[in-house]
Amino acid sequence: MKRIDKEAYLIRRLRSPLIGDDAAVVEGMIYSTDAFCEGTHFRREWMSPAQIGRKAMLVNLSDAVAMNADPKYALVTVMLPREMKEAEIDELIEALESTAAEYGCEIIGGDTVGGDRLHLSITLISHSDAPLLRRGIEAGDLLAYTGTLGESKRDLEALMRGETIPADSRFYEPSLRRDFVKTCRPYLKAGMDISDGLYCDVNKLLEANNLSLEPTMEIPPVIGESGEEYEMLVAFAPEDRARVEECARESGIELTVFGMATEKGIRYSCHSHHFE
Repeated sequence: MKRIDKEAYLIRRLRSPLIGDDAAVVEGMIYSTDAFCEGTHFRREWMSPAQIGRKAMLVNLSDAVAMNADPKYALVTVMLPREMKEAEIDELIEALESTAAEYGCEIIGGDTVGGDRLHLSITLISHSDAPLLRRGIEAGDLLAYTGTLGESKRDLEALMRGETIPADSRFYEPSLRRDFVKTCRPYLKAGMDISDGLYCDVNKLLEANNLSLEPTMEIPPVIGESGEEYEMLVAFAPEDRARVEECARESGIELTVFGMATEKGIRYSCHSHHFE
């Protein structure tokens, strides 16, 4: 039986024209939400409550950062396991609040419910005068990603084998590229964060523009299939390449140009990680 991408299928069933970016732009404000669920995104034996709270907030802040937006307010819904102690709840909430505050964001409410597992869902309300969308690419534009990819997949597989990983691992502590996006926004035609792996997210970016890819380098699976990296995937005109590369150097990060958008080319083979 053919396997379908249930996440993509569900999104296609929604009819709003505002859907399609890392967040929805509505009357000058930007709205986003993400879930962070035990058993899907993490296991409690892998992470402290502080690590869980921090990463839950960071992966939500990543959507705002990816759209060149400043997060203002957050609503947090938490499903709390009945056996979770008060000290653990305190640690979780303190990490959520302190991480949000690093980006100028304030938690203003939410909801709580009891359950068998720890699940968090965070909604952000942000603002941008120049949001970076997924649409706007033309044939001939270059595609690139920031930083290095592959660490999140590598360390997740180590955890699955019962091994320990460094406390500063990308799996625990994503690096958000806020300075790069803000500095380089005048030269970026489109972009998004890499949360589902480079293969899948390149496909999403190309599909939003009805284009394909002409690769200029091989992307091995260890890089292309590594989800939850939260690096930036960006597109820009060839004549702006030097400016974008300079923005990356000023931000202290690597930039890898790996392909060109074309009318006829390839799409990567990929699958959703959310239903494994």
